[in-house]
Amino acid sequence: MGNASGIEADLASRAGLPFQGISTASLQGSAPWTLPSRLARLARGTAQSVRVVDRFSPQAVLATGGYVCAPPIVAAWMRRVPSLVYLPDLAPGLAIRFLARFATSVAVSFPPSKRFFGPGKAVGTGYPVRAELFEADKLSSRHRLGLDEAARTLLVFGGSQGAHSINVAVSEALEELLESCQVVHVSGDADANWLCARRDALPRGVAKSYSVYAYLHEKMIDALAAADLVVARAGAATTSEFPALGLPSILIPYPYAGRHQELNANYMVEHGAAVKIADADLEKGVLSRTVADLFADQQELARLGDGARRLAQPGAARRVAQLLTDIARPN
Repeated sequence: MGNASGIEADLASRAGLPFQGISTASLQGSAPWTLPSRLARLARGTAQSVRVVDRFSPQAVLATGGYVCAPPIVAAWMRRVPSLVYLPDLAPGLAIRFLARFATSVAVSFPPSKRFFGPGKAVGTGYPVRAELFEADKLSSRHRLGLDEAARTLLVFGGSQGAHSINVAVSEALEELLESCQVVHVSGDADANWLCARRDALPRGVAKSYSVYAYLHEKMIDALAAADLVVARAGAATTSEFPALGLPSILIPYPYAGRHQELNANYMVEHGAAVKIADADLEKGVLSRTVADLFADQQELARLGDGARRLAQPGAARRVAQLLTDIARPN
């Protein structure tokens, strides 16, 4: 279940999974006069979720956090179906704090996150990532993406919707970046056209070192494996995939996501796995200088990679699956 207009609908379809769209709404940060309509959408989503639970008769419900998961978890509680809420970020938002009251258990990515919940409520599992990340090969991935197999490679991306401020910063410093590396840029749909035009305006010999994609599905694993360094936001999924590859990163937390991404980035920096840049500093040319400095200091790049690798938790998916098995009601 999920937001019918969200990216989860497309991802479920691509994975061949049945999907049920439900009505959802966020209450955090909403204007007071919109509250009645938002509450009505949540009530409608809960009724839809109850019908799905009744029809599907699950043994357990897994929710991956966020306001979209409120109706299914409440529906599971109403029908006495055990549920597991998964917290991807270091600190829970309003939705997970609320849902934890209804959930049987909470799985957390980071050990410090347990303190936000009552005794015995939270279990540390790590963040589940695709097993293919642990098996990916750099040279093979570069070959599949049509990259120079010997060149230093920078991957830039901003999540499923892209990150406009990062895209602009890369565009402004593109020639300088391409002097030290080839760039794979996953831009998001909104900025893809003008970035492709920016690439096409480069001299032919330079343009081949700049690859632009609006979005990558299955090939995102190749893009991550091909990289020597990555520039990205600090979402939980992002920061949890880098350790699987021992991939050093420059993290630029999204400034309008509460403190979630800031805390995720700080955790990576404190563990010697990343460098952090403020979004506001992108206009000052800090990004290109940081990339150049890291590529010029291979010892520091290797240190960040080792720090990332120490955070890897290859058994996370299995631990979440075991938790679901433990709480599931019998047939």
